[in-house]
Amino acid sequence: MVKTKFDVRGMHCASCAATIQKNVSKMPGVSNCQVNYATGKMDVEYDPKTLGAAQLRDAVKNSGYQLA
Repeated sequence: MVKTKFDVRGMHCASCAATIQKNVSKMPGVSNCQVNYATGKMDVEYDPKTLGAAQLRDAVKNSGYQLA
């Protein structure tokens, strides 16, 4: 498992963070995801054999936000 921290852009409220967290957490290979609106950060733990950072970026983008 790999633990990575990303900056998230485009969040306007705690509901935005919850949406991202929900969508990323559903992805195969993700064991933990925490999104903090106040800090603008996403901490994610995932299996690099199952998915990579590009797929995480796509999931966040599909939720309407961006990883920096």
